[in-house]
Amino acid sequence: MKLIRFGNAGEEKAGVNIDGVNYDASFLQSDYDEKFFERGGLAELEAYVKAHQSELTPIPEGSRLGSPIARPSKIVCIGLNYADHAKETNAATPTEPIIFMKSTTSLVGPNDDIMVPKNSVKTDWEVELAVVIGKKASYVDEAEAADYIAGYVLHNDVSEREFQLERNGTWDKGKGCDTFAPMGPYLVTPDEAGDVDAMRLWLTVNGTKMQDGNTSNFIFKVPFVIYYISQFMTLLPGDVISTGTPAGVGLGFKPPVYLKPGDVVELGIDGLGTSRQEVVAYAKA
Repeated sequence: MKLIRFGNAGEEKAGVNIDGVNYDASFLQSDYDEKFFERGGLAELEAYVKAHQSELTPIPEGSRLGSPIARPSKIVCIGLNYADHAKETNAATPTEPIIFMKSTTSLVGPNDDIMVPKNSVKTDWEVELAVVIGKKASYVDEAEAADYIAGYVLHNDVSEREFQLERNGTWDKGKGCDTFAPMGPYLVTPDEAGDVDAMRLWLTVNGTKMQDGNTSNFIFKVPFVIYYISQFMTLLPGDVISTGTPAGVGLGFKPPVYLKPGDVVELGIDGLGTSRQEVVAYAKA
């Protein structure tokens, strides 16, 4: 099953995508949030859709898509989870997963603008596979980690490298700016997602291929990542884990290449869809 959310920012409604068509499911589900996953809403939704697909109403063409999940309690990210990315940034290959957080206020829809932060000169891109947690997870065994997965989603882990690496603090400074977490278009349930250890992921800037990787090159695979994070914090239903990016980020070029207003970023992952973001200058909300 593929879940979507559609409508104006802050007013999104629940929907589903079936065979490439987006349908309204808001009469059945108020939103895809922590309560939805906690009460087993995915199973309820799937059963209803199978029995009543012909009764669903398509949403209007051109409707804006939001993040396929409502704002979660946490967006947890894994750094340097591809050996080629660690190498291009002159970092040592991690012996344990590197954990950092993105603010939940950075979450936007898959085709929303990326806004360059105030005083930023090093805004960068990162295509990533993200995992959505389906039930409360604490001290999870690696062998049971798959039982905690609600689905997978395409994520652009936008990063400001000066804030991240040069401002005397954790990586979080460069990760949580407004618009820095475009997600979607879909949350794809595990039965439809395919083999998450063999997914191609790619990203272009202004039509030029920058990243072209495969999750087969993970240093730490998804079950281990879920197990590992759950040793340090409780993951709640609807929480997001972003699993790292392959080589090809702007920081890795010589000289580095960063985003500027007017640029267009496009990205995708096999089975999870594609997204497109235009880069705009900072503007006070």
